[in-house]
Amino acid sequence: MKIAVIGTGYVGLVTGTCLAETGNAVICVDINEAKVHQMQTGIVPIYEPGLDVLFHRNIAQGRLSFTTDLALAVKEAQIIFMALPTPPGGDGAADLSYILGAAKDVAGLVTEYKVIVNKSTVPVGTADKVQAVFTANTDIEIDVVSNPEFLREGVAVEDFMKPDRVVIGTRSDKAQKLMAELYGPYVRQGNPILFMDERSSELTKYAANSFLATKITFMNEVANLCEIVGADVDAVRKGIGADARIGKRFLFPGIGYGGSCFPKDVQALAKAADEHNYDFQILKSVMEVNEKQKTILVDKLLKYYKGDLKGKHFALWGLAFKPETDDIREAPSLYIIDELVKHGATVTAFDPEGMKNVKGLIGGKINYAENQYDALENADALLIATEWSVFRNPDFERMEKTLVNKVIFDGRNLYDLDKMIDLGYYYNSIGRKLIN
Repeated sequence: MKIAVIGTGYVGLVTGTCLAETGNAVICVDINEAKVHQMQTGIVPIYEPGLDVLFHRNIAQGRLSFTTDLALAVKEAQIIFMALPTPPGGDGAADLSYILGAAKDVAGLVTEYKVIVNKSTVPVGTADKVQAVFTANTDIEIDVVSNPEFLREGVAVEDFMKPDRVVIGTRSDKAQKLMAELYGPYVRQGNPILFMDERSSELTKYAANSFLATKITFMNEVANLCEIVGADVDAVRKGIGADARIGKRFLFPGIGYGGSCFPKDVQALAKAADEHNYDFQILKSVMEVNEKQKTILVDKLLKYYKGDLKGKHFALWGLAFKPETDDIREAPSLYIIDELVKHGATVTAFDPEGMKNVKGLIGGKINYAENQYDALENADALLIATEWSVFRNPDFERMEKTLVNKVIFDGRNLYDLDKMIDLGYYYNSIGRKLIN
């Protein structure tokens, strides 16, 4: 099939590349000329494991191409995916200006039937708004379909190629047939394509992410209580995770959720509820707790240093909001850095992939190290904000020689408590016994 993808951000690029991998002819469109030129010359603009292999293979096979020419892409495509940003506005509601603007542009270019697919995460009712834009600007028949993405950064290629489910919102038999044909190769093992109306599809995405964010936040609250009452959150996590009704996933405590999806989607769903005069109390509590959890390591530092961090120097391992990505959007590390600097401390950070983006965002506000051990030079303590694999089995003897003090504040519970006792570290983690 011939596919156009408008927008080459994280979702758009993964979607376009993976659609090309099953034999479709995909043309990706972006208004950023420099970025398009970069991709045309074989440079992948984001870090996502496994994406580069599919990217280069499909370019070489002529199935994947990039352009700034929207008219060309619209003319060629049977199905047009819109993978455009929907940033939160000042009131928390999703900003649809990019999507509605693109819809108007496409409406002026269509000359025959097309399926227009909302791939972005959008509020309930967006498909109707996009349909209204086409109705107002063209007499050509089109169908607007809602097809939310469920891609986890770090494993997005696997998620797209082998999805748990594909959710498609449409009431059009013609569009349903085309979308079923398009996604058929990805669900050959029997996972479902779930067809529903557009509004249910749109709400499904928000509800899924909000539920997962709630699960994470609940476990963080449990972890905080464990510290107060002297329980071990790892034991509690295993105890409740063994219940099939609850499940093992998303029960690992830490320093809050971040990234491009959970914060924005929880906020947008709560805002949508407000607009319909419904007080979604759980989501409001989730946002409030998560905001506090992001800087819980700083609270622990203040307690340890008796409220005075001025002149202290800290090493920070991890900047990305999660491992296997360079995405720093809403990363807890950024909130930690802000608080440390406000309290007069200095920071040297290391992250395998996220440092370039952090430098672009905050520049010289902190120092950056070439490797994780260089970050420890002259540091009064080590803080861990991202659970990269490279941090899981470090050379503790080397660390001891480099750190000023054998002090670790671990926001991701990477290390075994008994081992830290044996090594003689002060080790403060989340929801577990303090090793002192």
